[in-house]
Amino acid sequence: MKQFVTFRLENEKYGVDILKVQEINNLKEFTKVPHAPDYVEGAINLRGKVIPVLNLRKRFGLGLKPLDETTKIVIMNVRGIVTGILVDSVSEVLRIPQNIIVPPPPTSASIAAQFIVGIARLEQELIILLDIDKLLGSEEYAAVFGSLNEMSG
Repeated sequence: MKQFVTFRLENEKYGVDILKVQEINNLKEFTKVPHAPDYVEGAINLRGKVIPVLNLRKRFGLGLKPLDETTKIVIMNVRGIVTGILVDSVSEVLRIPQNIIVPPPPTSASIAAQFIVGIARLEQELIILLDIDKLLGSEEYAAVFGSLNEMSG
């Protein structure tokens, strides 16, 4: 049995391992990051630390949606770096037994299959389980955090 923090993007529900999640925050003011990939929404100041905020909708190629009161920033550990992930809304924490998680389908139209570790088949819905560490490839990781270093340096 593993615990997942679940959230929504578009009409889909996603989950990430709760051990990766540090906190969930309401929307904050972003500072734009020069030369960053388009899915980097900007950076926020969280208790004195500059944290990059990635827009998961843009990263997954989903349509844009205006930010509103349900939009949340999920503060996660991505490859050892504290990172904010912008999501439409946060749903709940779920305990999911391993036996209801199936491998992702060979192709997935709505999201890059490389991010998906499995799909949880619950009675009422499917939850796409993400490997948050695969959100950024090495070059993208360097681009995001290199841009932040330019800002803070």
